[in-house]
Amino acid sequence: MVEDLTILYSACGDTVHKMKNVDRILVIDDDVELCSLVSEYLRPEGFQVDCVHDGRIGLTRALSGEHLMAVLDVMLPGMNGFDVLRKIRDTSKLPVVLLTARGEDVDRIVGLEIGADDYLPKPFNPRELVARIRAVLRRTRARGEASVPDVIRVGDIELDPATRTVTHRGKPVELTSVEFSLLQVLLREAGRVVTREALVDEVLGRKFSPFDRSIDMHVSKIRRKLEDSDGEEHIKTIRGSGYIFALARPSNSPKKSMAR
Repeated sequence: MVEDLTILYSACGDTVHKMKNVDRILVIDDDVELCSLVSEYLRPEGFQVDCVHDGRIGLTRALSGEHLMAVLDVMLPGMNGFDVLRKIRDTSKLPVVLLTARGEDVDRIVGLEIGADDYLPKPFNPRELVARIRAVLRRTRARGEASVPDVIRVGDIELDPATRTVTHRGKPVELTSVEFSLLQVLLREAGRVVTREALVDEVLGRKFSPFDRSIDMHVSKIRRKLEDSDGEEHIKTIRGSGYIFALARPSNSPKKSMAR
């Protein structure tokens, strides 16, 4: 019987790798040295790193279904990282860690708004990137291995963990992987405050930092998708603490008067 082997061609070098049941990570970055360094750090962890140095080619590879996740740089030839991420999110929930320029807060904000699962500013310690990658993969694998809980219904929101779908008033709501996990935690704890520290730990899988605004950006995106407004907020901010998913109000509750 012929053994089932996957033949991988890594853009990080000329070697042809023959490996069985390989976990593959796609790095889309035009920095060849960085790609080689990331590959060196991930290979001992049992991962195969495929490197692509052009945005358009990277998009094609990202949509091939061959990778567990992608590490995506913002500055790319052919097509910039933001456009690549937008195209990925049109059809795929592939986890993506975005690499941004240090100090460019706008890049991080835009990246999270488009649908990045996490970000890391350049230059960075390769060990930190590996830690971020492993955290994302732990969350992904945990979802696949854990027993699927029941459908969660709070007010006009319904979340089904089995199909990873969300509806608002019966209409589907498209969420990224991180947004889905974040909303699931808030719905599960509906009526109770969930601290930012707890959300970062459970949803992002890392230690909380007071300067990390990732959770706030993800909450902001979920609010827009749930059509939250001043008069009707599903997710409320508890200043200095975290967030709470509001329990449903009676359907005959009076709305706020618009009279001045």
